[in-house]
Amino acid sequence: MIQQNKINIFYNNIFDKYSELLNIYKNYKDNYILSKINLTNWKISNVIDSDKKISNKYITKIAFFLPITGSFKTHSNAIIQGFIDAKKIFFKKFLNDTHLFYNKKQNKDDDIINEILNDIFLKRTTEKSNINNKLSYLENIQNNNTEIIKIFDTSNNKISDLLEQAKNENFNIIIGPLLKKNVETITKIESSMKIIALNELNDENLQSKSNIFYFSLSPENEAQNAAIHIREEGKKTPLVLVPSNKLGERIIKAFTKEWQKKNKTTVFMQTFGSISSLKRLINNGIGIKLVGTPVIIDKFNLLKNKKINKKIDSVYIFANYKELLFIHPMIKMTVNSKLCPTLYASSRINQNNLNIDYNFEMENLQFNEIPMIANINNNSAYIQALKKVNNDYFLLRLYAMGVDARLLVNNYDKLKKNNQLYINGVSGLLNLTNKYVVYRKLLWLKFQNGEKKLIN
Repeated sequence: MIQQNKINIFYNNIFDKYSELLNIYKNYKDNYILSKINLTNWKISNVIDSDKKISNKYITKIAFFLPITGSFKTHSNAIIQGFIDAKKIFFKKFLNDTHLFYNKKQNKDDDIINEILNDIFLKRTTEKSNINNKLSYLENIQNNNTEIIKIFDTSNNKISDLLEQAKNENFNIIIGPLLKKNVETITKIESSMKIIALNELNDENLQSKSNIFYFSLSPENEAQNAAIHIREEGKKTPLVLVPSNKLGERIIKAFTKEWQKKNKTTVFMQTFGSISSLKRLINNGIGIKLVGTPVIIDKFNLLKNKKINKKIDSVYIFANYKELLFIHPMIKMTVNSKLCPTLYASSRINQNNLNIDYNFEMENLQFNEIPMIANINNNSAYIQALKKVNNDYFLLRLYAMGVDARLLVNNYDKLKKNNQLYINGVSGLLNLTNKYVVYRKLLWLKFQNGEKKLIN
């Protein structure tokens, strides 16, 4: 009788396990990424159950807090795909030859940063070179580690409930949430779990907590990059041209705060309206005059001032490519081509498969971009990645974010201990600020003779 009970239990267990497998197929058959993750987890769980030699200390449990239903589904899938590919593709082709390095200097004359940026995707030898004798290579997941990934859907669940569930299921680290409102929520919950939030909060809402890294593709980060780059090019009087909305205000504040860290000169601002209003102005022969309002920031607020006629030597344009098609000629209408200030723009103006006429139209305009896209023609792995996101640069940037989330997971403790550490990522050169915000140093390109050319 006892033997018969054991047999019944054995077959019931087998039935339960294969019922789980069937449910995975039914629930995720329309989503390849989630199907693959759940099948891998099922396989790992059953190997662990049947092989007691595998110790829990070799299991890395990673929880993704992402919206996997609704309008943000494709965003989440791109991030997850990048995270998975980081281990099986990029660690082999690029990241194993990339280094995590220490650096105290953070300016244009820094030979180490320049060397990394200029050579970021060149093939390196396997021989370990020393940078200031302080080089340490990235800590990748070891071959004897078993990794379990679980996706927690934030679309219809409370963040507090998901956090409690992840804790009870002994997850080591959380990647997410993605949406800003959910990041705000998770920062208000007391928890010791390691978290890599995939969005950044405004200064007034940012809470510096040692267990939370803020990693995002924020437009503010691009504005900071622009302020540093424009300053390094010797410019003294920048004009920031932004949409007339809350996002525009955030860009102005981010740019000005970064500019005024080392510059005592004034930043000027000007706003523009909708595409229909830009179209109406240009049809009436009205251009954009390069005059602006001096920017004054009181705590977190912009103070309004009168416009001042000042000789502008640089313009940072925060616009998408459709807006730029109007803004660029409207600027050219009001200035002598030989005396036109240097024009800079954000990555929003860079899309895949834009026609050659667009490239010629934007001659000499500079824009910032993530390394993955800046070097897209130089590496087959990245061309392969672009195909995975249907040739969409927006999704490719999220994919790159997923790749770099893997780097942050593997080097979490090191970065937390020392904010002088840098990581060569595919979304930028990464380092941690004293508020646990991950800053990304971007690359800069320039339109020249119908092509996009890397300039740093």
